[in-house]
Amino acid sequence: MEAVRHVVGRALPLARADVDTDQIIPSHWLKRLERTGYGPGLFEAWRQDPAFVLNDPRYDGAVVLLAGANFGSGSSREHAVWALQDAGYRAVIAPRFADIFRNNALRNGLVPVEIDADSVDKLVEAVRRDPTTSIAIDVERSIVQGPGVRATFALDEFSRTRLLEGLDDIAVTLRHESDITAFEATRPEWLPRVR
Repeated sequence: MEAVRHVVGRALPLARADVDTDQIIPSHWLKRLERTGYGPGLFEAWRQDPAFVLNDPRYDGAVVLLAGANFGSGSSREHAVWALQDAGYRAVIAPRFADIFRNNALRNGLVPVEIDADSVDKLVEAVRRDPTTSIAIDVERSIVQGPGVRATFALDEFSRTRLLEGLDDIAVTLRHESDITAFEATRPEWLPRVR
């Protein structure tokens, strides 16, 4: 996974509450084995409506998704995070995230920024007024800034380190490679080994 220190750019004002993972990426997309190629399935059902915000070309190239409360509820599919990333999003700002979505986001390098609802509403209104509005997220200092908003968001030290250093679960495990090798060297031959 890529390291993430700052996310700066335009935003998509989705501004819907209780968006679940099946709405983010429908279950028929879960047959794929790769982590890429999910972008076309992002909000697939909603995209059938020409008036859906993701179909508005003024928001093309947005890297931040502005969502409502309880974003990412439902099943624990990582595919929801992969679809957002494949479509170019590097962060989601919402008043509240479903725990499983938040954890999947952090494990895959998508920054979940949880700030108060009033601040999210201000950002949504600013972006709706001017789609070229830029929002800045500083992962190291846990600060998000946009027109009329400067807010901090919670990020535990382990998650911050993973984002800043681009560490997925495998990379975190490989940080202990010498300890694993030493442990394996002391195991009796008849026990299973990692090769």
